Amino acid sequence: VQLQASGGGLVQAGASLRLSCAGSGRMYVMGWFRQAPGKEREFVAAINWSGTSTDYARSVKGRFTISRDNALKTLYLQMNSLTPEDTAVYYCAAVVGYRPRLPTSTSEYHYWGQGTLVTVSS
Repeated sequence: VQLQASGGGLVQAGASLRLSCAGSGRMYVMGWFRQAPGKEREFVAAINWSGTSTDYARSVKGRFTISRDNALKTLYLQMNSLTPEDTAVYYCAAVVGYRPRLPTSTSEYHYWGQGTLVTVSS
């Protein structure tokens, strides 16, 4: 499984941005994480294979939307109402194999993309 994240950039507070993650292989649960300078990598959102179940970190709920297109093997993260606190390197990740619930810790994910930088200016 290989993952390639893209779509990051520099935007102003209040703007929107959509991240993409192109993958290869069969990926069941997929997720987005982010890591701000000097901080640990944190969970942002996750989605199951069919797209019928999603989970979000409290800090992004209502502003971010995770989705996937299995035909294109692509994961998305639509980010609206961005704030400077959203500034981080965003990583996509994948779990191979069934999981009864959506994992939210980094240790539960098997594969990682290289990250894409999102910078939100005030």
